[in-house]
Amino acid sequence: MNIVVRKARAEDVEAIFDIRTSVVQNHLSREQLSEMGITPATLVEMLAADVGVWIAEVDGTPAAFSSIDDEDGCVFALFVNPDFEGLGLGRLLLQEAETALFRSHETIWLETDGRDGIRANGFYRKHGWIHVDTMANGDVRYEKRRPK
Repeated sequence: MNIVVRKARAEDVEAIFDIRTSVVQNHLSREQLSEMGITPATLVEMLAADVGVWIAEVDGTPAAFSSIDDEDGCVFALFVNPDFEGLGLGRLLLQEAETALFRSHETIWLETDGRDGIRANGFYRKHGWIHVDTMANGDVRYEKRRPK
């Protein structure tokens, strides 16, 4: 098995949407994403601006992606197609995101679904993220400080 992590390109837009809509937990449809302003066109703009979006491929097949908001210092998204879970893709993509964000931020953050049973929470805690707040909508905020 060959795993490659690389910067996403415009031709990856459909694969990114396929991965994002394939997940079971924190699932959003294309329609819901569009209502949030996340469309193929906005994603193409993000990629053109080189904001920090990575794809993990397994044997040439896009299997996971992550993205950051470098201005805000946040991990914006990290999703793994369920068919490719357990291969370490999330860890690899999180490392890419953290490395990029720590270039310009001392403390970085992310928000995710805080409901019981949401596996992302254990994943982030396992990788050194600290729960710092719970929002009114049930989402939780994690932060991580740059290693010394």
